[in-house]
Amino acid sequence: MQLKISAGMLTPLIVATALFMENMDATVISTSLPAIAGDLHIDPVSLKLALTSYLVSLAVFIPISGWMADRFGARRIFRLAIAVFMFGSLLCAFSHSLPGFVFARFVQGMGGAMMVPVGRLVIVRTTAKSDLVRALSYLTIPALLGPVIGPPLGGFISTYFHWRWIFFINIPIGIAGIVLGGRYIANLREDHVPPLDIVGFLLSGIGLSALMLGLAAEGRHMMSTAAALLMTLMGSALMVLYLRHYRRCREPLLDLSLFRLPTFHASVIGGFVFRVGIGATPFLLPLMLQLGFGLSPFASGMLTCSTAIGAIFMKTIVMRVLDRFGFKRVLTVNSVLVALSIAAYGLFRAETPHALMLTVFVLGGCLRSLQFTSLNAIAFADVEPARMSHATGLSAVMQQLAAGMGVTVGAFALQGIGWLRGHGGLVSGDFALAFVFMGGLTLCSTWLFMPLHPHAGAQLTGRRPA
Repeated sequence: MQLKISAGMLTPLIVATALFMENMDATVISTSLPAIAGDLHIDPVSLKLALTSYLVSLAVFIPISGWMADRFGARRIFRLAIAVFMFGSLLCAFSHSLPGFVFARFVQGMGGAMMVPVGRLVIVRTTAKSDLVRALSYLTIPALLGPVIGPPLGGFISTYFHWRWIFFINIPIGIAGIVLGGRYIANLREDHVPPLDIVGFLLSGIGLSALMLGLAAEGRHMMSTAAALLMTLMGSALMVLYLRHYRRCREPLLDLSLFRLPTFHASVIGGFVFRVGIGATPFLLPLMLQLGFGLSPFASGMLTCSTAIGAIFMKTIVMRVLDRFGFKRVLTVNSVLVALSIAAYGLFRAETPHALMLTVFVLGGCLRSLQFTSLNAIAFADVEPARMSHATGLSAVMQQLAAGMGVTVGAFALQGIGWLRGHGGLVSGDFALAFVFMGGLTLCSTWLFMPLHPHAGAQLTGRRPA
């Protein structure tokens, strides 16, 4: 079933309201990390917990977002999710300690877990596969305004006002999303919804939370090393138990059999490695520019927002690029180029001209946007409509886990380099080596895209009949 023209115009824009709010929130916080750390009197590296807790919350609750939409209706869950996200934003604004801030970000993630995937599910279910790439690109163009506006806005507020005000921005945007969603988003739901896999939800949810937060807490941030190690081991054990439960469950929460589809496997597993490599950038880059190079939060935000400008430009030509070269060639070659762009950040110095930084940021934004759109689209190339809800949920879980793992690995790299060089504080030279390391990790994803068939995903671009 295809959308009417009016609905096709309005639905992606309304869902983009949620994407805009979430993306802007993430970039605003990244730019304000040094200011938040200073006000809370904590080590800036420890704020990796705040970033990771949000991503972990997404990974925990995304799997039930499709079931919730099928059971209670997509419109109802979409609006409720925005309200939860707004409540979490208010908790962030009134936080006065690292544990409180981490908890508030987890609540925000609960809203984000339902908000964006349910909105994307509406688009996927009401769009023909031949139009899917175009619909996703059209959907994300307004949402990409968040990363454009977020860094300079967060930097401006942190420099001239107070960082707490950045969380109040979400309130009017959220209200607009609730009102418009109630009027124009279809309340899609299924007549026959299987029972929720409660055991699987508890095993995977608690397991993922313990595993990721245990890894992020290493370095004696918010808990001792022994406690962090115990939490990591407990999370790993619960995930092993989930695998056993999955093999016996008729309707598992996470349908791992989807990995048998070559296109889905390449998109999710290859995309996981790719996203781990670049996931540290929103964490490391503002710290390098502000603490390493001495820039103000506002100046830092004005530089980093150029990445989103490059991403928006690429969205306008991504269909032509994929139609010309195909998914396999784009994913393999472009992953190498993205890895080089991340490693190039390691060449920056405090005296590097800002015009050169802007050029690298814009080019990097173009390359990453091309890779993300390609990965997101080819994941659903061979998925049957009946399994689309499971596919969107599992794909989104892996994306958030990869982003959280990227922050953790980036922090480990930064701290490990400092330890090897014999100092405990943050030094600009440490950031350079950390970016080279993360670029090398991104490069590893190339080998996971190579097994794709040359015509994989052809039905999405029209290069040849499906």
